[in-house]
Amino acid sequence: MAVGALGRANVVGYYPNWIAMPTLNFNKYTHVNFAFAIPTASGGLSYDNQAAMPGIVTSLHAAGTKAIISIGGWTGSGLFSPILKSTTSRAAFLGNIVAYVKTYNLDGVDIDWEYPGRQGDACNVYDANSDTSNFLAFLQDLRTQMDTTFGSRNKLLTLAVRVEPFDGPSGPVKDVSAFAKIVDYINLMTYDIAGVWNPTTSPNAPLQFAPGQGPQFSVGSAIDAWSSAGWPTGQMNLGIPFYGYAMTATKNMLQTPSNMYAPISATAPQGDKDDSLYADPCSGGPAVYSGAWQWKHLRDQALLTSAGTAASPWVRTWDSATSTPWLFNPNTNTFITYDDPQSIQLKVNYAASKGLAGTMVWSMDMDYNDELLSRKHNNNQYHDSY
Repeated sequence: MAVGALGRANVVGYYPNWIAMPTLNFNKYTHVNFAFAIPTASGGLSYDNQAAMPGIVTSLHAAGTKAIISIGGWTGSGLFSPILKSTTSRAAFLGNIVAYVKTYNLDGVDIDWEYPGRQGDACNVYDANSDTSNFLAFLQDLRTQMDTTFGSRNKLLTLAVRVEPFDGPSGPVKDVSAFAKIVDYINLMTYDIAGVWNPTTSPNAPLQFAPGQGPQFSVGSAIDAWSSAGWPTGQMNLGIPFYGYAMTATKNMLQTPSNMYAPISATAPQGDKDDSLYADPCSGGPAVYSGAWQWKHLRDQALLTSAGTAASPWVRTWDSATSTPWLFNPNTNTFITYDDPQSIQLKVNYAASKGLAGTMVWSMDMDYNDELLSRKHNNNQYHDSY
Protein backbone atom coordinates (compact mmCIF):
# COMPACT_ATOMS: atom_id res chain seq x y z
CA MET A 1 0.00 0.00 0.00
CA ALA A 2 1.00 3.56 -0.51
CA VAL A 3 2.07 5.58 2.49
CA GLY A 4 -0.86 7.72 3.67
CA ALA A 5 -0.93 11.23 5.07
CA LEU A 6 0.15 10.01 8.50
CA GLY A 7 3.13 8.01 7.22
CA ARG A 8 1.29 4.67 7.25
CA ALA A 9 -1.61 3.07 5.44
CA ASN A 10 -4.91 4.88 5.95
CA VAL A 11 -7.51 3.24 8.18
CA VAL A 12 -10.59 5.45 7.86
CA GLY A 13 -13.55 4.81 10.14
CA TYR A 14 -17.04 6.25 9.81
CA TYR A 15 -18.54 7.33 13.16
CA PRO A 16 -22.38 7.39 12.91
CA ASN A 17 -23.84 10.20 14.99
CA TRP A 18 -27.17 8.42 15.58
CA ILE A 19 -25.60 5.56 17.55
CA ALA A 20 -24.26 5.51 21.09
CA MET A 21 -20.68 4.55 20.34
CA PRO A 22 -18.82 2.02 22.48
CA THR A 23 -15.39 2.77 23.90
CA LEU A 24 -13.04 2.77 20.93
CA ASN A 25 -9.30 2.80 20.50
CA PHE A 26 -9.11 5.83 18.26
CA ASN A 27 -5.37 5.38 17.76
CA LYS A 28 -6.12 2.34 15.60
CA TYR A 29 -7.66 4.68 13.02
CA THR A 30 -5.76 7.26 11.01
CA HIS A 31 -8.95 9.19 10.18
CA VAL A 32 -12.45 9.28 11.68
CA ASN A 33 -15.32 10.65 9.59
CA PHE A 34 -18.27 12.06 11.54
CA ALA A 35 -21.39 10.84 9.72
CA PHE A 36 -23.41 12.73 8.73
CA ALA A 37 -23.87 16.46 8.42
CA ILE A 38 -27.00 16.98 6.33
CA PRO A 39 -27.22 19.85 3.79
CA THR A 40 -30.26 22.12 4.08
CA ALA A 41 -31.99 23.76 1.13
CA SER A 42 -30.39 27.13 1.90
CA GLY A 43 -26.88 25.66 2.02
CA GLY A 44 -26.69 25.14 5.77
CA LEU A 45 -25.52 22.07 7.68
CA SER A 46 -27.46 20.08 10.26
CA TYR A 47 -25.63 17.64 12.53
CA ASP A 48 -27.15 15.60 15.37
CA ASN A 49 -25.32 15.37 18.71
CA GLN A 50 -23.23 18.37 17.77
CA ALA A 51 -22.57 19.19 21.44
CA ALA A 52 -20.44 16.06 21.76
CA MET A 53 -18.19 16.90 18.82
CA PRO A 54 -15.57 19.12 20.57
CA GLY A 55 -14.80 16.43 23.14
CA ILE A 56 -14.56 13.69 20.53
CA VAL A 57 -12.31 15.83 18.31
CA THR A 58 -10.02 16.44 21.29
CA SER A 59 -9.86 12.68 21.96
CA LEU A 60 -9.10 11.97 18.31
CA HIS A 61 -6.30 14.50 18.14
CA ALA A 62 -4.83 13.17 21.39
CA ALA A 63 -4.70 9.74 19.73
CA GLY A 64 -3.00 11.17 16.62
CA THR A 65 -6.14 10.62 14.54
CA LYS A 66 -7.58 13.10 12.06
CA ALA A 67 -11.18 14.27 12.55
CA ILE A 68 -13.27 14.87 9.41
CA ILE A 69 -16.88 15.94 8.90
CA SER A 70 -18.73 13.76 6.37
CA ILE A 71 -21.56 15.50 4.55
CA GLY A 72 -24.48 13.68 2.93
CA GLY A 73 -25.02 9.93 3.16
CA TRP A 74 -27.82 7.80 1.73
CA THR A 75 -30.71 9.82 3.17
CA GLY A 76 -28.78 13.08 3.37
CA SER A 77 -27.97 13.50 -0.32
CA GLY A 78 -31.35 14.71 -1.49
CA LEU A 79 -30.44 18.38 -1.95
CA PHE A 80 -26.89 18.40 -3.33
CA SER A 81 -28.08 18.81 -6.92
CA PRO A 82 -30.35 21.87 -6.40
CA ILE A 83 -27.93 23.48 -3.91
CA LEU A 84 -25.13 23.39 -6.47
CA LYS A 85 -27.38 24.88 -9.15
CA SER A 86 -28.32 27.93 -7.07
CA THR A 87 -25.78 30.74 -6.86
CA THR A 88 -27.08 31.76 -3.43
CA SER A 89 -27.32 28.35 -1.75
CA ARG A 90 -24.05 27.20 -3.33
CA ALA A 91 -22.16 30.19 -1.91
CA ALA A 92 -23.73 29.65 1.50
CA PHE A 93 -22.89 25.94 1.40
CA LEU A 94 -19.23 26.65 0.66
CA GLY A 95 -19.02 29.21 3.44
CA ASN A 96 -20.80 27.03 5.97
CA ILE A 97 -18.53 24.05 5.30
CA VAL A 98 -15.37 26.09 5.79
CA ALA A 99 -16.82 27.71 8.93
CA TYR A 100 -17.74 24.29 10.33
CA VAL A 101 -14.20 23.00 9.88
CA LYS A 102 -12.84 26.09 11.61
CA THR A 103 -15.34 26.10 14.49
CA TYR A 104 -14.77 22.46 15.41
CA ASN A 105 -11.02 22.32 14.68
CA LEU A 106 -11.53 19.60 12.08
CA ASP A 107 -8.91 18.22 9.73
CA GLY A 108 -11.02 18.15 6.62
CA VAL A 109 -14.26 17.45 4.78
CA ASP A 110 -15.67 14.26 3.27
CA ILE A 111 -18.48 14.60 0.73
CA ASP A 112 -20.72 11.54 0.50
CA TRP A 113 -23.13 12.43 -2.32
CA GLU A 114 -25.18 9.36 -3.22
CA TYR A 115 -25.08 9.96 -6.18
CA PRO A 116 -24.12 12.66 -8.71
CA GLY A 117 -26.16 12.08 -11.86
CA ARG A 118 -27.88 8.95 -10.54
CA GLN A 119 -30.87 8.13 -8.36
CA GLY A 120 -29.98 7.12 -4.82
CA ASP A 121 -32.72 7.29 -2.21
CA ALA A 122 -36.13 7.80 -3.83
CA CYS A 123 -36.41 11.35 -2.44
CA ASN A 124 -33.11 12.52 -3.88
CA VAL A 125 -33.07 15.10 -6.65
CA TYR A 126 -30.55 14.42 -9.40
CA ASP A 127 -29.68 15.71 -12.86
CA ALA A 128 -27.76 13.36 -15.13
CA ASN A 129 -26.82 16.22 -17.45
CA SER A 130 -25.20 18.59 -14.98
CA ASP A 131 -24.57 17.02 -11.56
CA THR A 132 -21.06 15.75 -12.23
CA SER A 133 -19.81 18.95 -13.89
CA ASN A 134 -21.41 21.05 -11.14
CA PHE A 135 -19.80 18.81 -8.53
CA LEU A 136 -16.34 19.31 -10.02
CA ALA A 137 -16.73 23.09 -10.09
CA PHE A 138 -18.01 23.06 -6.50
CA LEU A 139 -15.10 20.94 -5.26
CA GLN A 140 -12.62 23.20 -7.04
CA ASP A 141 -14.11 26.18 -5.23
CA LEU A 142 -14.19 24.32 -1.91
CA ARG A 143 -10.51 23.42 -2.29
CA THR A 144 -9.68 27.06 -3.06
CA GLN A 145 -11.61 28.34 -0.04
CA MET A 146 -10.07 25.80 2.32
CA ASP A 147 -6.55 26.54 1.03
CA THR A 148 -7.14 30.29 1.38
CA THR A 149 -8.49 29.92 4.91
CA PHE A 150 -6.19 27.25 6.32
CA GLY A 151 -3.15 27.18 4.04
CA SER A 152 -2.42 25.13 0.94
CA ARG A 153 -3.45 21.48 1.44
CA ASN A 154 -3.59 21.87 5.22
CA LYS A 155 -7.10 20.40 5.24
CA LEU A 156 -8.21 17.17 3.63
CA LEU A 157 -10.89 16.94 0.96
CA THR A 158 -12.20 13.40 0.45
CA LEU A 159 -15.17 11.71 -1.25
CA ALA A 160 -17.18 8.58 -0.60
CA VAL A 161 -17.98 7.03 -3.98
CA ARG A 162 -19.82 4.07 -5.49
CA VAL A 163 -18.29 1.20 -7.44
CA GLU A 164 -18.29 3.16 -10.71
CA PRO A 165 -17.30 6.77 -11.49
CA PHE A 166 -19.81 9.62 -11.32
CA ASP A 167 -22.60 9.58 -13.87
CA GLY A 168 -23.12 11.83 -16.86
CA PRO A 169 -25.97 11.70 -19.38
CA SER A 170 -24.59 8.48 -20.89
CA GLY A 171 -23.67 6.66 -17.68
CA PRO A 172 -20.37 6.64 -15.78
CA VAL A 173 -17.97 9.29 -17.06
CA LYS A 174 -14.70 8.19 -18.66
CA ASP A 175 -12.34 10.74 -17.12
CA VAL A 176 -12.26 11.80 -13.46
CA SER A 177 -8.65 13.01 -13.43
CA ALA A 178 -9.71 16.64 -12.84
CA PHE A 179 -11.37 15.55 -9.59
CA ALA A 180 -8.25 13.68 -8.48
CA LYS A 181 -6.14 16.83 -8.77
CA ILE A 182 -8.07 18.57 -6.00
CA VAL A 183 -9.32 15.65 -3.87
CA ASP A 184 -6.94 13.89 -1.49
CA TYR A 185 -8.57 10.47 -1.73
CA ILE A 186 -11.79 8.59 -2.39
CA ASN A 187 -13.39 6.03 -0.10
CA LEU A 188 -14.72 3.25 -2.33
CA MET A 189 -18.09 2.00 -1.06
CA THR A 190 -17.42 -1.56 -2.19
CA TYR A 191 -20.37 -3.04 -0.33
CA ASP A 192 -24.17 -3.18 -0.58
CA ILE A 193 -23.51 -4.90 -3.88
CA ALA A 194 -26.07 -7.54 -2.92
CA GLY A 195 -29.19 -7.64 -0.81
CA VAL A 196 -32.90 -8.39 -0.94
CA TRP A 197 -33.16 -5.96 -3.88
CA ASN A 198 -31.44 -8.63 -6.04
CA PRO A 199 -33.24 -11.73 -7.34
CA THR A 200 -30.79 -14.24 -5.82
CA THR A 201 -28.57 -14.73 -2.83
CA SER A 202 -25.13 -13.26 -3.53
CA PRO A 203 -22.21 -11.63 -1.68
CA ASN A 204 -22.50 -8.19 -0.11
CA ALA A 205 -18.89 -7.28 -0.84
CA PRO A 206 -17.11 -9.74 -3.17
CA LEU A 207 -13.40 -9.43 -3.77
CA GLN A 208 -14.11 -10.51 -7.35
CA PHE A 209 -17.54 -11.17 -8.82
CA ALA A 210 -18.42 -14.55 -10.29
CA PRO A 211 -19.04 -14.02 -14.03
CA GLY A 212 -22.72 -14.49 -14.78
CA GLN A 213 -23.65 -14.95 -11.12
CA GLY A 214 -25.04 -12.12 -9.02
CA PRO A 215 -24.31 -8.41 -9.60
CA GLN A 216 -21.23 -7.90 -11.75
CA PHE A 217 -19.46 -5.54 -9.34
CA SER A 218 -16.71 -6.19 -6.84
CA VAL A 219 -13.68 -4.78 -5.06
CA GLY A 220 -11.59 -5.60 -8.10
CA SER A 221 -13.99 -4.09 -10.63
CA ALA A 222 -14.36 -0.87 -8.59
CA ILE A 223 -10.62 -0.31 -8.38
CA ASP A 224 -10.29 -1.01 -12.10
CA ALA A 225 -13.20 1.28 -13.04
CA TRP A 226 -11.85 4.27 -11.12
CA SER A 227 -8.22 3.78 -12.12
CA SER A 228 -9.23 3.35 -15.79
CA ALA A 229 -11.02 6.71 -15.53
CA GLY A 230 -7.85 8.41 -14.34
CA TRP A 231 -7.98 8.16 -10.54
CA PRO A 232 -4.60 7.14 -9.07
CA THR A 233 -4.78 4.02 -6.89
CA GLY A 234 -2.58 5.80 -4.34
CA GLN A 235 -5.54 8.13 -3.72
CA MET A 236 -8.05 5.36 -3.01
CA ASN A 237 -9.17 3.73 0.23
CA LEU A 238 -10.92 0.37 -0.07
CA GLY A 239 -14.28 0.26 1.71
CA ILE A 240 -14.84 -2.76 3.94
CA PRO A 241 -18.19 -3.51 5.62
CA PHE A 242 -18.38 -4.67 9.22
CA TYR A 243 -21.87 -6.04 8.46
CA GLY A 244 -23.78 -8.22 6.05
CA TYR A 245 -27.34 -9.09 5.02
CA ALA A 246 -29.80 -11.92 5.55
CA MET A 247 -32.04 -13.20 2.75
CA THR A 248 -34.56 -16.03 2.64
CA ALA A 249 -33.73 -18.60 -0.02
CA THR A 250 -36.44 -20.65 -1.68
CA LYS A 251 -34.54 -23.89 -1.09
CA ASN A 252 -32.03 -25.57 1.20
CA MET A 253 -28.75 -24.24 -0.19
CA LEU A 254 -26.68 -26.78 1.74
CA GLN A 255 -27.79 -29.41 -0.78
CA THR A 256 -25.39 -27.70 -3.21
CA PRO A 257 -22.96 -25.82 -0.92
CA SER A 258 -20.60 -25.04 -3.79
CA ASN A 259 -23.28 -22.71 -5.23
CA MET A 260 -24.01 -19.59 -3.18
CA TYR A 261 -26.70 -18.35 -5.58
CA ALA A 262 -30.37 -19.23 -5.10
CA PRO A 263 -33.69 -17.45 -5.70
CA ILE A 264 -34.89 -15.44 -2.71
CA SER A 265 -38.06 -14.08 -1.19
CA ALA A 266 -38.75 -10.44 -2.03
CA THR A 267 -38.92 -9.54 1.67
CA ALA A 268 -35.88 -9.59 3.95
CA PRO A 269 -36.07 -11.53 7.22
CA GLN A 270 -35.25 -9.70 10.43
CA GLY A 271 -31.52 -9.28 10.80
CA ASP A 272 -29.75 -8.84 14.13
CA LYS A 273 -31.30 -7.52 17.35
CA ASP A 274 -30.80 -3.91 16.20
CA ASP A 275 -32.78 -4.44 12.98
CA SER A 276 -36.29 -3.03 13.21
CA LEU A 277 -39.21 -2.39 10.88
CA TYR A 278 -38.75 0.81 8.89
CA ALA A 279 -40.91 2.48 6.25
CA ASP A 280 -38.92 4.69 3.90
CA PRO A 281 -40.98 7.89 3.54
CA CYS A 282 -39.52 8.40 0.08
CA SER A 283 -40.45 5.04 -1.42
CA GLY A 284 -43.98 4.95 -0.01
CA GLY A 285 -43.64 1.24 0.67
CA PRO A 286 -44.57 -0.72 3.80
CA ALA A 287 -42.40 -1.03 6.89
CA VAL A 288 -39.84 -3.79 6.36
CA TYR A 289 -36.70 -5.21 7.93
CA SER A 290 -33.32 -4.50 6.31
CA GLY A 291 -31.96 -7.96 7.09
CA ALA A 292 -28.71 -6.34 8.27
CA TRP A 293 -26.38 -8.33 10.53
CA GLN A 294 -23.54 -6.46 12.20
CA TRP A 295 -20.41 -8.46 12.89
CA LYS A 296 -20.69 -7.79 16.63
CA HIS A 297 -24.12 -9.42 16.70
CA LEU A 298 -23.13 -12.39 14.58
CA ARG A 299 -20.73 -12.94 17.48
CA ASP A 300 -22.65 -11.84 20.60
CA GLN A 301 -25.90 -13.45 19.41
CA ALA A 302 -23.79 -16.58 18.90
CA LEU A 303 -24.46 -17.38 15.28
CA LEU A 304 -20.69 -17.65 15.23
CA THR A 305 -18.99 -19.24 18.26
CA SER A 306 -15.64 -18.05 16.94
CA ALA A 307 -14.66 -15.85 14.02
CA GLY A 308 -14.72 -18.85 11.68
CA THR A 309 -17.05 -21.34 13.38
CA ALA A 310 -20.86 -21.38 13.13
CA ALA A 311 -23.21 -22.59 15.87
CA SER A 312 -25.78 -25.25 14.92
CA PRO A 313 -28.10 -25.10 13.05
CA TRP A 314 -26.08 -22.47 11.19
CA VAL A 315 -23.43 -23.72 8.74
CA ARG A 316 -20.52 -21.59 7.53
CA THR A 317 -19.46 -22.01 3.90
CA TRP A 318 -16.68 -20.32 1.94
CA ASP A 319 -17.09 -19.19 -1.66
CA SER A 320 -13.71 -19.29 -3.38
CA ALA A 321 -14.82 -17.35 -6.48
CA THR A 322 -15.76 -14.22 -4.51
CA SER A 323 -13.52 -14.86 -1.46
CA THR A 324 -16.41 -14.43 0.95
CA PRO A 325 -18.01 -16.53 3.70
CA TRP A 326 -21.72 -17.20 4.01
CA LEU A 327 -23.97 -18.68 6.67
CA PHE A 328 -27.03 -20.82 6.13
CA ASN A 329 -29.76 -22.06 8.46
CA PRO A 330 -31.52 -25.08 6.90
CA ASN A 331 -34.41 -24.81 9.38
CA THR A 332 -35.44 -21.41 8.01
CA ASN A 333 -33.58 -21.30 4.66
CA THR A 334 -31.91 -18.09 5.86
CA PHE A 335 -28.74 -17.07 4.02
CA ILE A 336 -26.37 -14.43 5.43
CA THR A 337 -23.62 -12.78 3.41
CA TYR A 338 -20.96 -11.00 5.49
CA ASP A 339 -17.25 -10.36 5.91
CA ASP A 340 -14.99 -11.96 8.52
CA PRO A 341 -11.27 -11.81 9.37
CA GLN A 342 -10.41 -14.23 6.54
CA SER A 343 -12.19 -12.28 3.79
CA ILE A 344 -11.02 -8.93 5.13
CA GLN A 345 -7.39 -10.05 5.22
CA LEU A 346 -7.65 -11.01 1.55
CA LYS A 347 -9.11 -7.59 0.72
CA VAL A 348 -6.43 -5.75 2.66
CA ASN A 349 -3.76 -7.78 0.88
CA TYR A 350 -5.38 -7.05 -2.49
CA ALA A 351 -5.54 -3.33 -1.76
CA ALA A 352 -1.86 -3.39 -0.83
CA SER A 353 -0.98 -5.21 -4.05
CA LYS A 354 -2.78 -2.52 -6.07
CA GLY A 355 -1.02 0.33 -4.29
CA LEU A 356 -4.06 1.79 -2.55
CA ALA A 357 -3.64 4.39 0.20
CA GLY A 358 -5.47 2.20 2.70
CA THR A 359 -8.89 1.02 3.77
CA MET A 360 -12.18 2.44 5.05
CA VAL A 361 -14.70 0.95 7.47
CA TRP A 362 -18.47 1.25 7.61
CA SER A 363 -18.87 1.44 10.48
CA MET A 364 -16.70 1.65 13.57
CA ASP A 365 -19.37 0.53 16.06
CA MET A 366 -20.01 -2.82 14.35
CA ASP A 367 -16.81 -4.67 15.29
CA TYR A 368 -16.43 -7.25 18.07
CA ASN A 369 -13.34 -6.99 20.25
CA ASP A 370 -11.48 -5.52 17.25
CA GLU A 371 -11.61 -8.89 15.45
CA LEU A 372 -12.11 -7.25 12.07
CA LEU A 373 -10.10 -4.10 12.66
CA SER A 374 -7.08 -6.22 13.64
CA ARG A 375 -6.88 -7.55 10.07
CA LYS A 376 -6.02 -4.07 8.87
CA HIS A 377 -3.29 -3.64 11.43
CA ASN A 378 -1.77 -7.03 10.71
CA ASN A 379 -1.26 -5.74 7.18
CA ASN A 380 0.54 -2.68 8.55
CA GLN A 381 2.99 -4.98 10.32
CA TYR A 382 4.25 -6.93 7.32
CA HIS A 383 4.43 -4.30 4.59
CA ASP A 384 7.64 -2.34 4.94
CA SER A 385 6.30 0.49 2.76
CA TYR A 386 4.02 1.56 5.59
